[in-house]
Amino acid sequence: MLITTFKKIIKLDMEAYVKSDIQNGIGTIEFFHPQSNSMPGSQLRNLATEIEKLGNDDEVKVIVLKSAGDRTFCAGASFDELISIKDRETGLEFFSGFAHVINAIRKAPKFVLARIQGKAVGGGVGIASAADYTFATEFASVKLSELAVGIGPFVVGPAVERKVGNSAFTQMAINATEFQSAEWAKEKGLYAEVYANSVEMDEGIDILAKKLANSNPEAMKHLKRVSWEGTENWDELLIERAKISGELVLSEFTINAINKFKAK
Repeated sequence: MLITTFKKIIKLDMEAYVKSDIQNGIGTIEFFHPQSNSMPGSQLRNLATEIEKLGNDDEVKVIVLKSAGDRTFCAGASFDELISIKDRETGLEFFSGFAHVINAIRKAPKFVLARIQGKAVGGGVGIASAADYTFATEFASVKLSELAVGIGPFVVGPAVERKVGNSAFTQMAINATEFQSAEWAKEKGLYAEVYANSVEMDEGIDILAKKLANSNPEAMKHLKRVSWEGTENWDELLIERAKISGELVLSEFTINAINKFKAK
């Protein structure tokens, strides 16, 4: 029988949340937002905080990152928040949120397993890419939509490129209005395993998570560090990238593009 030893829910409003719990050495973080699991700044801050906390908790041996719902893992940046940005400082602060989440995953001394049950867009692709091992269903298509609204996948780019390579990343970044299938994402290395449905995927996650929870923590810590070699400058790099997005979001082109998307 599994015994829950830790549980925390951070309420963002009446519906959105980030919550975490620990069961038998497996730390699970779940997030939800009513707008297709999109990410306002507060959600990003709380997600990064939970990843850091579980990463530093000696009781946790492995982290599983997931979102609620069936067919959308994460729709990326919140359009409501993007359209409210009026200056560079606010733009930098918002896009730095994705940088902090990616860096929290990168620096956590435990493996992070991502559960992608449905579509991942923009920053959602970045989170899926940053995970150390990513599970998905056949419904988990991916799209880097940033260029379509006049920005660009600058912050998430290093994480995506690290997983799929420059060619596939560039393909996604340029063809910003088209989804790539889950099988395509697996072929490119973004997904480690793709399942027919969430039930089968959860069984696969449970098997690996339990194996890792009973593995040598020191060995996993060193393996994690080695696997991320060459990214030591990401604290600075991703913030520099956030500055670019923070400036572009103020352009008339981007404002008009976001309003068109919101009107659909």
